[in-house]
Amino acid sequence: MRIDIITLFPDMFSVLDYGVIGRARERQLLDLHCWNPRDYARDKYKTVDDHPYGGGPGMLMKVEPLQEAIHAAKLPFPLVGGGVTKGQRGGSQRSPKTIYLSPQGRLFDQAAAKSLSEQSHLILIAGHYEGIDERIVDLEIDEELSIGDYVLSGGEFAVMVVVDAMIRLLPGALGNQTSAEQDSLSQDLLEYPQYTRPACYKGLAVPEVLLSGDHSKIAQWRLQQSLGRTWLRRPDLLAKRKLTEHEQSLLTEFINRYRGQDHGN
Repeated sequence: MRIDIITLFPDMFSVLDYGVIGRARERQLLDLHCWNPRDYARDKYKTVDDHPYGGGPGMLMKVEPLQEAIHAAKLPFPLVGGGVTKGQRGGSQRSPKTIYLSPQGRLFDQAAAKSLSEQSHLILIAGHYEGIDERIVDLEIDEELSIGDYVLSGGEFAVMVVVDAMIRLLPGALGNQTSAEQDSLSQDLLEYPQYTRPACYKGLAVPEVLLSGDHSKIAQWRLQQSLGRTWLRRPDLLAKRKLTEHEQSLLTEFINRYRGQDHGN
């Protein structure tokens, strides 16, 4: 998979040399490059922002350098620009999908991460200032994505979130692919509680079923806990999932047990 990032601060993405993403790059599962619009500014000051027409606070990213950086990222073999590749550089056969991280975008979730991880080439744009000139959206952007309803000082952190969520889904990126398949939210359910040694800590004991060695009962307990946690904390997720008769039975049992206890209501 090839990912090109358009950013005014390429050095921030050195963090992607570590952890799961770093290993994916070492294994040549990911070909990652950063492109700085400032490298394509034509004036001696390398200007990449300007005042918005009609007035208002803040600045906007200029059309020309941003568009030229995007076009450079689309080339099969880049001629100029930032980024150090790990792995072999290869041209994309299809036009890359170009995504702008924006508060106006569709909410990024696990389903979106899965869909994007199946793309062969993505261009991710990290906006700055008050945003980008709308003509870039009209001319270059295939999709806008938002990671949440809050304000960041720049789009770099949003791009990192998207990249991290996607890359862990690539086959071979994790040591155990089952980890990705069982991740929280992967099936519109929150993850079940997990425990490790010691078996009892400050009077709190690990549930007996996890010590039983009965893998069938453990799997059923974990499923029930996932269903119950999602019902308690994220009912919006549970509404997306069509429960089987068995899952509905497990959830009903969890709810009855929960309501039969004192939870401060």
